[in-house]
Amino acid sequence: MILELQKREAAPGISLIEFSGKLLMGNDSRQVEWAVNEMLAAGTKKIIFDLGKLEMVDSTGLGILVMCHARLQKAGGALRIIGAQGLVEETILMTHLDRLVPLLGTVEEARDSF
Repeated sequence: MILELQKREAAPGISLIEFSGKLLMGNDSRQVEWAVNEMLAAGTKKIIFDLGKLEMVDSTGLGILVMCHARLQKAGGALRIIGAQGLVEETILMTHLDRLVPLLGTVEEARDSF
């Protein structure tokens, strides 16, 4: 399994995308961009990425996370990341992505941080 996304509403006006698998270079990773574009088109500007089931992320995957953050910020919205652990969390911290996008523990913390 490369990448699977599950989308749901975390709270009114806040969407949650749960990642599972691997966020790596390739066409599968484009679905993250498409999901964010779809949510923006529907009027949702606050999105939480749950990376709890993500096994691996590479530089392309990090680039997609940064691009989604920038797209949401440009639209007047915001992105939060929760659940990162293991190699995924280490990669986010090592590249300082957590300085750009808040890295939080739970959906509730992310909801309250908007």
